[in-house]
Amino acid sequence: MKKMVILGAGESGQGTAILAQQKGYEVLVSDAGQIEPKIKSLLDQNSIRWEEKTHSTEEILQADLVMKSPGIPEHVAIVKAIRAAAIPIHSEIEFASQFTQAKIIGITGSNGKTTTTLLIYHLLKKAGFNVGLAGNIGMSFAQQVAQNDYDYYVLEISSFQLDDIHNFAPAIGVITNITPDHLDRYNNDFSQYISSKLRLSMNQTEDQFLLFNADDEVLTKALETNNTVATKIPFGISIAAQTGTSFQDDTISINTTKPTTMINTTQFPLQGRHNLLNAMAAASVASLLDISKESIRNSLLSFTAVEHRLEHVLKIQNRTYINDSKATNVNATFYALESMEGQTVWIVGGVDKGNDYSSLLPLVREKVKAIICLGVDNEKIIESFSPVVDLMVETQSMREAVKMAHQLANKREYVLLSPACASFDLYDNYEDRGNQFKEAVRGL
Repeated sequence: MKKMVILGAGESGQGTAILAQQKGYEVLVSDAGQIEPKIKSLLDQNSIRWEEKTHSTEEILQADLVMKSPGIPEHVAIVKAIRAAAIPIHSEIEFASQFTQAKIIGITGSNGKTTTTLLIYHLLKKAGFNVGLAGNIGMSFAQQVAQNDYDYYVLEISSFQLDDIHNFAPAIGVITNITPDHLDRYNNDFSQYISSKLRLSMNQTEDQFLLFNADDEVLTKALETNNTVATKIPFGISIAAQTGTSFQDDTISINTTKPTTMINTTQFPLQGRHNLLNAMAAASVASLLDISKESIRNSLLSFTAVEHRLEHVLKIQNRTYINDSKATNVNATFYALESMEGQTVWIVGGVDKGNDYSSLLPLVREKVKAIICLGVDNEKIIESFSPVVDLMVETQSMREAVKMAHQLANKREYVLLSPACASFDLYDNYEDRGNQFKEAVRGL
């Protein structure tokens, strides 16, 4: 019997443990931290061995295969030991994909991948496809493979999940954009991060598709020298018609391998340039799968916004409160500030992942009247924006930040939580941060 060790008892770890045991592996789940009681109970119910607050190095180094949680960095001692012992490390996406015959649509990118993933899933579901949603969102891919029999999977895939793929190849891959993010995990080397994202297509064949945002100069330049053999289909607002999926006169024109499909966007509920690009990517995928123009348009019209992504919370005394807690990098915050239609009090800060804030300066100069720093260490934010914003305050309490913002904003102005940073200094995750913002707004 093959031995499999799973590092980390989070969502991907639990799912992989269940699938691995089902497929005849002897499984150990090893977590350096404390495992939640409900997860212990799940593992016990499935007779899966686990350990917490330690790694039994001697036993782990006897494994035939290791699945590493995407949150565990390479510099951790146990990972170094496993690499030194030449034991294969696979991501959950890699491990689970070998046990399903389903067509996989894989979406990656620095920003927009959650919305694009949910849009594609929504389009397929509405068109009557037998489809599952997994990856970086919802239930783990491995657990769904263990428990369901879908014909299609729509997977949101992070760079960390792509780092440990070996044979994984989606039938349709989508790259929404590539901007500097997670550089702390890539030796502050943007080129390493770009290479990680492009791994999505490294095993694709000629009869598989790679859709990419042609408005993104970094991405298009990287693909010029990338050796993927997949059929590349660009989408973008600035590209010429007939070259992929383009946009002109409020209409998306889809030119993939099918006859041209035209979709009017005037009534779309999702606003902003970034959401238009997300819709273009999703519509292109739907077209490749022979979903009708009417179904694509109706599904785009019925789609509701993603929580914590430019989410309108409330309007209080004619001040609009927007929760963009999911903006954990500079590019996501760029889109948020770009979409503000009036003067804005901006709540920003958290764990800096090697951010370069210079691209935000023109928008901040134009639209931001005050900055509220919400983080343990705000020095870099203050240094970056003090030349263009006169009023900057610091706080480590969401309730205090929202109260300050309410006092600083005037009628017909905006209060925007768009942190541009990770949340782990003060919050469990970006959802916790966003929920605390919404709670504080409702408490005004």
